[in-house]
Amino acid sequence: MKRVVVAILFGAVGLAGCSTTGTSSSGNDPKTNAVVIVSGGGAVSPFTTPDQACSSDQGFLAAGNSDTALREYLLSKGKQVYTAPAMDTWGTVAAPDPKSLGPFKDCPAALPESMTIMSAGDIDNSGEKLTRFLNYLNSEYGVTNVDLVGHSNGGLFARSAIKLLQGTQSPIVVRSLTMLGTPNSGSVPGSYTWGEYSQSDCRGVAFCLKFNESWLSYAKDTDLGLNREDTMKYLDGPTGWNQAQGHVLDDIPVTMLAGTFFTATGGKATMWPNDGLTSRYSAWAQGVSDAVIPHRSCWEAPLTHSIFVSEAYNTLVSPPKPIDWQTALTWNTAALERVNQAIDEADTALTQPSGQGC
Repeated sequence: MKRVVVAILFGAVGLAGCSTTGTSSSGNDPKTNAVVIVSGGGAVSPFTTPDQACSSDQGFLAAGNSDTALREYLLSKGKQVYTAPAMDTWGTVAAPDPKSLGPFKDCPAALPESMTIMSAGDIDNSGEKLTRFLNYLNSEYGVTNVDLVGHSNGGLFARSAIKLLQGTQSPIVVRSLTMLGTPNSGSVPGSYTWGEYSQSDCRGVAFCLKFNESWLSYAKDTDLGLNREDTMKYLDGPTGWNQAQGHVLDDIPVTMLAGTFFTATGGKATMWPNDGLTSRYSAWAQGVSDAVIPHRSCWEAPLTHSIFVSEAYNTLVSPPKPIDWQTALTWNTAALERVNQAIDEADTALTQPSGQGC
C-alpha cells in the first residue's frame, strides 16, 4: 500500500498457532525459538530464514525494504529470524522493479500462495495465510516458540493469526507481540478515504493534505480490500474487529511503537501526532480496551512510518534532501533496540505492570 501511494504522490515507483499462554515450553534450544517479522499493508516481502536471504548486491536489500533492517539487527543480537512472505496481489512473491526503493533479488525459493500474505486485502485472510506459514516453520524447521514483530498492518495480520492459531491448537507458542506503527484503530489515510477525517483535520499540514488526497486514487484503483478495513468504524466499537479478537492476548505481552514525526497544534487526538500513516492513538491502541490487550507497553519517537514516507516527505523540502532512513520506524536504531528489548523481556514481561510508557 505504501509503495503504491508514494508512487502516485511523488513519482517514486520503483519504489500453526499459539497456546493460551505466552510462556516458552522448549527450554533454551535456540533452534525451536524464532522471531517472525510480518510486513504491512501493500508490502512485497520475501521469505527469508536465519541462514538464507536475498542478494546483498549494491542497491538491493536482503529482505526487502520493510524487513531488512529489523532482520539484520535482530540476527546481530543472536535471534533466529524468519521473514513472512507477502505480496501486494494474489499469488506468490515476485521481485519488485530493480529501480524501486529497496528492491530485492536472488531470494530463497518462494513459498506457495497458500502461505503468502496478500498484503492489500482482508486482515483475516492475511492472518490465515500467516498461520499456515507459522505452521510451516514448525513442520520444516522445528520452530515451536515465536516472537511476532509486525510493522504497520503486519501487527493486525499477526493478531488475526494468533486467534486462529489458538483456535486450531497449533504446536506454536507465541511468547510476545511487538507492533511498529500498527493501525489498531485505523490508519490516517484509510479514515480520510471513508470520511472519518477531512481536509480541515489536516490543520494545514502540507504533507497530510497531499498524501491523503492522493490516497483517494489508490483506494479507488488499486486497493484490494484492506483500505476499507483500516478505519475506526471497522476496527473499533462494540461490534468492531478489535472486540471480536476476544481474549487471545491475555497471556501475551504486547509492545507498541509509535512514530510522531508529524504534529499539528489543536489537531484531533485520534489523528495527531502521527507517522504519516498511523497516529500515536492508533499505534498505541488507545481505543482498544484492556480486555482485548491486557498487558501493553508503549514507546514513541519522532519517526515516520517507513522509508517510503520519509522519502515522500523529503520531496516536499526545498531543496530536496537525500533520504535519511534513520527517520523511519523500521530502520531507526533506537526503535530496533526497543524491539529487541521487548523480545528479550518476553518471558518476564507479564510480571511487570501494564501500561509502561503509554
